[in-house]
Amino acid sequence: MRFLPLALLVAAAAVPSEDARFAAIWQAEWKQRVAEHLADDDPDAVSAHLADVSAAAHARREARWTDVLRRLDALDEAKLSPQARIDHQVYRNQIATLLDDERFREWEKPVNGDSAFWGDLQYAARGGFARGEADYRAYLSQLAEQPRYIDQQIASMRAGLARGFTPPAIVMQGRERPVVAIAEAKDPTATVYYEPFAKLPATIPAATRTALQAEARRVIAAGVIPAHQRLLAFLRTAYFPGLTETLAAEAYPSGGAYYRSRIRAFTTLDLSADQVHAIGVAEVAKIRAEMEVIRREVKFDGDLKAFLTFLRTDPRFYAKTPDQLLKEAAWLSKRFDGMAERWFGRLPRGRFAVKPVPDDIAPFYTAGRGGRDTYWVNTYDLPARPLFQLPALTLHESAPGHSFQISLAAENDDLPPFRRQSYISAYGEGWALYTERLGDEMGYYRDAYERFGMLSYQMWRAARLVIDTGIHSKGWTREQGQAFFRDNTALSEREITTEVDRYIGWPGQALSYYLGQLAIQRARTKAEKALGPKFDVRAFHDTVLSTGSVPLPVLEARIDRFIAEGGRAPYAELL
Repeated sequence: MRFLPLALLVAAAAVPSEDARFAAIWQAEWKQRVAEHLADDDPDAVSAHLADVSAAAHARREARWTDVLRRLDALDEAKLSPQARIDHQVYRNQIATLLDDERFREWEKPVNGDSAFWGDLQYAARGGFARGEADYRAYLSQLAEQPRYIDQQIASMRAGLARGFTPPAIVMQGRERPVVAIAEAKDPTATVYYEPFAKLPATIPAATRTALQAEARRVIAAGVIPAHQRLLAFLRTAYFPGLTETLAAEAYPSGGAYYRSRIRAFTTLDLSADQVHAIGVAEVAKIRAEMEVIRREVKFDGDLKAFLTFLRTDPRFYAKTPDQLLKEAAWLSKRFDGMAERWFGRLPRGRFAVKPVPDDIAPFYTAGRGGRDTYWVNTYDLPARPLFQLPALTLHESAPGHSFQISLAAENDDLPPFRRQSYISAYGEGWALYTERLGDEMGYYRDAYERFGMLSYQMWRAARLVIDTGIHSKGWTREQGQAFFRDNTALSEREITTEVDRYIGWPGQALSYYLGQLAIQRARTKAEKALGPKFDVRAFHDTVLSTGSVPLPVLEARIDRFIAEGGRAPYAELL
């Protein structure tokens, strides 16, 4: 047997592996992201700081992420271990998306009609404060930084305004209401920012509670309210009067490339608007045929258009009180618990609450939203919230949709932090939409009307492919988008208006849902065909959820490996 000289062995050991080179890149960049408060090593803790969102900070990030992407592409992916190769693919997509946002100066449009930076600030006030006094003191520090942060966002919006890069005027009507509530507050204790201090836990000593409350009142009165007053004045006198009247993203500076970047960002696929539009048209036709089957099943005497009108107007399908809607949502979420073990091997430790959408944003909010710890149900305008669609909404927003998926990712210590704590829309929304269709397979829907509600929601997301690309690439009007929804879904007029305005103001985001679901369905069909009787749906679901939030090509490659391994689950001991 031949042995290498000791000097050569030492030299070889000193050369870092490709895995080590990759680890050095992402660890240094992630550390910087955490230092700049763009990410958090402990997402359960309340952050004491708000990110620097000045133009100079964005320039630094663009330069840094350009360099990171260059270094990532210099790696030899073939020399990475299988796990590092997946991490590299996920991380590269993440950096490329961040870099696209910087290059197209997406930060100069920090509002879109559906969401706004001031909404994020207020959402933080409604979050958890699990670490007691430490979290409350951190939040006081965060509140003290609001004036600087808001002024930087105003400067960003001024820059966007100067180059015609704003949300369209039609989608911003009335969206300043949450700002007004703070700017016109006479008493700091009447603001959302004081809410955490109004219910300090008894575990904090009385003297400390009193001191924290006094400091909160001071910070809100001296800094937060004046900053919101400056923001409101800017919105009313400069920003809103100067908003673009044009709807299409392709009308922005470098609009064609910009909209293509939004498609990439939200779908993780390099598709053209025409390709996405064609997929949408085909899927709408398929779902419409399924809807016709149910219309005939319930023996409705009329065509589909008349059936949709019946569903929108018959009182039997609507809650009488907000409490009734909330209780129905809570009961529906609990119904899934009794089915979970038959469809999943690993269940998350985390739990979620069911809460009403806050009054100040409810008129412009969707029917519901879900996250790791909260399922928000919109109780505003009850005649716009049909009960036959609530089961599908609940599966999507709570379990096994968003709350389930996000909790499992956060609890998976085998993943690096940039995978545990990230959210890729195509994966997350695709999974949540897949679970709506899964509900039919699980026997979750109790009657034909609830199954039609699921189909209406499927149609809603397929129609998005048509409407989003129609508006941003094909010259569609707002009214055309609304009419397409009216003709193909059972959505209420309020939901139709809210949704179309959301797509107008947030180009590309709506495309992620259905394209993500299609990818998961394709992967499952492939696995079922390849594995035959060895296919276990629990193993498949656990494999999908074990990846964390990943680009769709990465997910499909992982299912190819699942097939090659004979359908073995990542947590085989649980099955």
